Amino acid sequence: MKLSSYPQLDLAYCTNCHPAENWIDTLHALEVHTLKVKQLLIEQGSLKADAPYAIGLRLSSQSAQDLTDQPELINQFKKWLQQNNCYVFTINGFPYGEFHNTSVKEQVYRPDWSAPQRLTYTKQLFKILCEIHSHSNSLSVSTLPLSFKSFNVDESFAFSQLLELSLYMEELMLNYDVDLHLGLEPEPLGHFENTQETLDFFRRFRASCPAEHQALIQKTIGLNLDTCHFALEYEDCNESLALFAKHDIRISKVHASCALKLNPNKPEALHKLKEFVEPTYLHQVLIQTLDGSIIRYSDLPAAFSAIEEDASLLRQSQEWRVHFHIPIGVASTELSCSLQSTQDFLIDICKAYQANPNLCPHLEIETYTWGVLPTELKQPIELQIRDEYQWLINELNK
Repeated sequence: MKLSSYPQLDLAYCTNCHPAENWIDTLHALEVHTLKVKQLLIEQGSLKADAPYAIGLRLSSQSAQDLTDQPELINQFKKWLQQNNCYVFTINGFPYGEFHNTSVKEQVYRPDWSAPQRLTYTKQLFKILCEIHSHSNSLSVSTLPLSFKSFNVDESFAFSQLLELSLYMEELMLNYDVDLHLGLEPEPLGHFENTQETLDFFRRFRASCPAEHQALIQKTIGLNLDTCHFALEYEDCNESLALFAKHDIRISKVHASCALKLNPNKPEALHKLKEFVEPTYLHQVLIQTLDGSIIRYSDLPAAFSAIEEDASLLRQSQEWRVHFHIPIGVASTELSCSLQSTQDFLIDICKAYQANPNLCPHLEIETYTWGVLPTELKQPIELQIRDEYQWLINELNK
């Protein structure tokens, strides 16, 4: 959706919160949930009844293949978008396969950018975007940060695949007269995860590409900045943004999301945190010690096991941050007296937009954990998403 105060900005929520692993289920989720969210936004006055409504689409590999194999489905979807006054400007292409109702964990990183399937899938997403786009000529796909650290990816082959994608995007841009950009999404324990590792990654990638393609890759291969992920890394929002601008790293999309943080020396905080242990998603834990260094654990159970084995770890801990997406509008006081939110980082991003409305034209709310949240944080999903929109719009307009 467009905001009157930010006419160049497209704002949506990411439909990866709705379980759907084929096209039939994806369209069903849009009809049942997304259109309901649209109606709720109209009722609360955030969206004019006749205004186009933006969708941040998630397509699994199976859904993308369904649309690729059956072009008539794309035409039907285009008609559906027109009939419902909706448009798609971005696709979440990070989760390749099943993302809900099964143990995803680190398998969400497979296939990574060292696998040909990842390139094929991402090409399909861009082609689908070009076929269905309207109301916006700036189109993005977000993807994983190349791989997961422990996979020890072959960077050289992955770089060649990214270059091939960039050349493919160039053809599409000429044929469809659009601006296409890929956003690689740093995440804790990803192949690159924080500001410095992101800078180093882009330096290596660009150095691997021929000189004649440098301008193209700078235009087409950028960064998906997830505010949850950068907050988890204890980053300073303004410093990170300044460094990305200095090194000409395009911010392709911003994911508006929040994580948990806590003082682990409060026993009630660790007790409350155990309610967030669940078997579906990977919940990396980043512990900031008293000397400022960061200790990383791949998941909550691993962090709990570590403090059971070595109690001194708690005495060394200054703060814990946990990769568990919580609703962006939930204040720390609503979580409990012992748990907090990394909402401050997202507020800083909103302030950055106020200072520079051209910061990034794509902003997407990305809370996907509704099905595994503790009971006290749950309400009907459409109402939850509506409230997230309202909170974010209020912050942007302050």
